[in-house]
Amino acid sequence: MGVNSRAGSRTLKTSDFAPRSIPVSVIVLTKNESANIGHTLRQLSPFDDVIVVDSDSTDDTRQIASSQGARVVLFEWNGQYPKKKQWSLENTGATHDWVLLLDADEYPTADLVREIDALVRSGALATGPDAYDIQLSYRFAGRILRFGHRVSKRSLLNKHTVRFPEVGDLDAPGIREVEGHYQPQGCEEPGQAQAALIHDDRDPVSTWFERHNRYSDWEAHLRRNRAVRRQVAALRSDRGARFDSVPGKPVLFFLYSYFVKLGFLDGRAGLDYALALSMYYWQISVKVREKSQGGAETSARRS
Repeated sequence: MGVNSRAGSRTLKTSDFAPRSIPVSVIVLTKNESANIGHTLRQLSPFDDVIVVDSDSTDDTRQIASSQGARVVLFEWNGQYPKKKQWSLENTGATHDWVLLLDADEYPTADLVREIDALVRSGALATGPDAYDIQLSYRFAGRILRFGHRVSKRSLLNKHTVRFPEVGDLDAPGIREVEGHYQPQGCEEPGQAQAALIHDDRDPVSTWFERHNRYSDWEAHLRRNRAVRRQVAALRSDRGARFDSVPGKPVLFFLYSYFVKLGFLDGRAGLDYALALSMYYWQISVKVREKSQGGAETSARRS
């Protein structure tokens, strides 16, 4: 399992698994993902139920997904709950109780496929936690990062006992049809997968900044709506909840990611990633201040 440089050994690949042999449903969320979806679906060939939930793509996403053997389900958000992830758990007819829920640029490493297969065959999915957190290995600026800040997502879950809460963010800007940055909740404490997902972001870096500009709108809205912010903070990881209230977050995050978590070992990409995320937190703060000042100015004019 994994990479071994000794003669006679090789890297485990998803093609080493029997096709469509693992009884876990995979749901992939898409919108205009023709550049990524083909590669993602090829990594999912060991799973016997693969569903693409598409939000009115105007490119070839749906055609590529169908040609790869995925079942395509159309999603159109009505502005209410459930949002896209919870809707997909409830309405796509996933064959199995257990679902691996992915974005279009995420796919399991071969080690993770093997781990999920072992969980199924050992009966651990039936007797253990009802969800598993999985760490992401992130591609940024053309390089898979091995160090620095790492994110875990609750991506492997039982569709009957785990759900995304309704947090009161229907009027929030930035993140609309898909649930924001919080974890689905189950009946038990989640397990932790040992292997990783690849977040294979192959888009230009400019699209990363475009996405995070929208994300920062959502986060700024939460900071000005304290009840929603407290609810979302409680649904994040323990580390994320603690970090949510830390002052001076942009500077502290850079120091944490680049030095404490050894992001400098990823070279220029590690520096760029730490700086980019630090600026993301700075952007949130600027938007909060702008909205607060705008509110004060509006009140002053009305008086």
